Order: sequence, then C-alpha cells, then structure tokens
Amino acid sequence: MTDTAGEWIDAARAAERLGVKPATLYAYVSRGVLRRRRAPDGRRSLFDPDEIEELARRGRPRRPPGASELVIESRITALGDDRPYYRGRDALGLASSHAFEAVAEWLWSGADPAPDGPRWRSRPEVVAVARAAQSGLPEETLPLDRLQVIAAALAAADPLRLVLDPPAVIAVGRQLLAGMVDALPAVAGGGEPPEATVAHRPPEATAAQRSAESSIAARLWPRLTSAEPWPPAIRALNAALVLLADHELAASTLAARVAASVRADPYAVVTAGLGAAGGGLHGGASLGAEALLAEIGAPGRAARVIGERLRRGERVPGFGGVVYQARDGRAGCLLDLVRAAAPGHERLAVAEAVLAEARSRGLPGVNIDFALATLGAATGMGRGAGEAIFAVARTAGWLAHALEEYARGTPLRPRAIYTGPPRGR
Repeated sequence: MTDTAGEWIDAARAAERLGVKPATLYAYVSRGVLRRRRAPDGRRSLFDPDEIEELARRGRPRRPPGASELVIESRITALGDDRPYYRGRDALGLASSHAFEAVAEWLWSGADPAPDGPRWRSRPEVVAVARAAQSGLPEETLPLDRLQVIAAALAAADPLRLVLDPPAVIAVGRQLLAGMVDALPAVAGGGEPPEATVAHRPPEATAAQRSAESSIAARLWPRLTSAEPWPPAIRALNAALVLLADHELAASTLAARVAASVRADPYAVVTAGLGAAGGGLHGGASLGAEALLAEIGAPGRAARVIGERLRRGERVPGFGGVVYQARDGRAGCLLDLVRAAAPGHERLAVAEAVLAEARSRGLPGVNIDFALATLGAATGMGRGAGEAIFAVARTAGWLAHALEEYARGTPLRPRAIYTGPPRGR
C-alpha cells in the first residue's frame, strides 16, 4: 500500500476512477470506507490509489441497514483535519487578518469586498420595530432567545424579503446582521453603542477608525458586556465571529438549507438556523462551558470540580467533538487571542487551570465552545454570550448556503426508512 502522501491522488482523480461525484467520495470517507490525507498545502484531500482501485473492483459499498445519508454538494466550506476552509481559504488565517464583514462577503459571493464597498448599516425605523417586539420579554431573557424574536420582527418590516436573486439576498444579509446586533439591548452600564458614537467622532478621525468603530464586532461588544472595549479584545471577538461563520453541514446549517430549498425567504432561513442553534449539542454548547468556569471560580478548584464531574459519569463541557477528533484549531486560535487581550486575568487563570487538568486526565482536546466561554469570562460578558456570538457569526454561513440552495432550484427531500407497525392494519 502506498505510504507517501506525494503518491496519493487528489479528489478529482479518485472520483473519476470510481465514477462518482466528489460529494459521494467524501461520504465514503465519513462512513469509513476510504481514508484521506491532507495535502501539504492544507487545502486538498488526497486518497490512496490502492484503496480506490480496490473499491472500484468491488463496486459501490452498500449502505448499512438503518443508516441514513444526505449528501449535498457545496462550494462553501471544506473541513480539514483541525479547521474549516472557507472557499479554499484557511479560516484561522482569515480570523487573524480579516474583519467578519469581509469574510461574510467572501462566503456569499466568493469575491473580496471592495475597500469602498457598502457599509453594514441597519435602518433605525426597522431596529425600533425589533426592539419593540422584545418589550414583553423578561429582563433575564438570553441573547439567543432575543435574536429569534429580532429576526422575525426584521422580516415583518421588510416587504421585499421574497426577492431571492443573489444581489438582493446579499443586501438583506448586510442589513439583517446589522439589525440583529443593533436591536439587542446594551448591557447596563455598557455606555453608548459604537455605531451611535461614530457620527460624533471629530473630523480628523481616520476612515479606518470609523470603520473599526462601526464594525459588527465593535457594535456587538456593548450588547454582551459592560466592560469598556479595548482593541485586542475587539480583535478576539471579531476572530470568534470569523471562526464560527460556517462549519459545512452542521445541524443548524442543514435546517437553514432545507428552508432555503423550498424558497423560504432569507429571514426565515436564519430563523430556522437559530431554532437549531440553541441545542445543547450545537450552538448552545458554550453555555455549559460558561457554567463550568463559573462553578470552578478559582484555579485551585479545577481539579476538584472536574474530578467530581467525571466521578458522576458526566461529560466535561468544552472538550471533544464529532468533527475534530484530535484538535480543534479554532479553539487554539481564539484562546491565543484571549491570552493576548487579557494577560493575567483571574478568569483566564481559571480557564488555564481547567486546560491543565483536562490534559493531565487525558480528556479529549479543547473545542471552540470552551474558547468562547473563556472569551466571555475574560471580558466580563454575561450568561449566554457565547450562544449570541455563535448565532450572529453563523448567520453569515446560513445565508451563504441559502444562496446555493436558491440557485439549485430543487427542494431537499430526505426519505425515511419506515420501522413502524405493518401497513394496512
């Protein structure tokens, strides 16, 4: 069997030899039928030609009884061994070099936004509608629950929401994301939101300053914490948004794509995604990691709290995952930015103690949910901040997948394998 990655063949040649589409090839990987390696450039998958030949001789593998599989071809995100790639670009590299808005535009169109491109503004009268819709909510309502109400209110205020051509959907995406953030209430004591202060900046303020102050990350900051913003912390929040913008066909993205495939409008697509995002095994997972850090409270308690959880047979939130078995590169990237933003912070020390204890006990690798919780703890964010960051970030990805579905023109219709009582009784 071939041992050197240089002799392995790329996905196009492997799929051609098997007579299948690339999506089917990757389905074979997910089912354990084929192995793959990452090419040295980190962007391509390579396959063992001996395995491909053997599979070609045997014919297509049969699906195990009871197994279900839905394969969707997409040009948006490829999952690497420890990170996602957005239209071929390393998400970790984008997180350290690009604003979230630029990454969203890249996901939507595959084109870099022009430096003088449209700013992401919300319409004050529409934001007022979304804020009014929240007036009856309890004060302690979590941000993710508010975002579901906000998305529905923004939809009701847009008479053109059913125009589904790409330019219209992208324009909706900009306004929707800006509106979702601007309609969230500011945390008490957090000061005036950045978007409102930009107009009062002195004339000598540079365009770069104004752009940074009106960015989605800067505008989201006072909705999550009362702490005064500082540049490294805003960079960490922006990076979190970039790292979470898409993750291939995660549960919420599949829900969003199903909605888009039957021509639901972009707001309804995002609402479908938000509904799935709150699940404890998905976007809501950071809530468990937040609770863990709060329960520990001080570095010296990490060993006891984690030991008690393991003794009770409970999972330690923030560690392990379905996609990245060994290492979630997104977590390492975000944790490094949090360390740079809040060196010596007592809450960061708690997180470091948890990481050390997890390593000593041989727990699975840290994941992005723990990194989100650490960001929130080190910047004074309130409960549920990680869910909100996830939801705002993933809205960009949901709309990118919606654009693909609008172009496909056929509904997604999985079939069930019936296992109930015999028919005709």
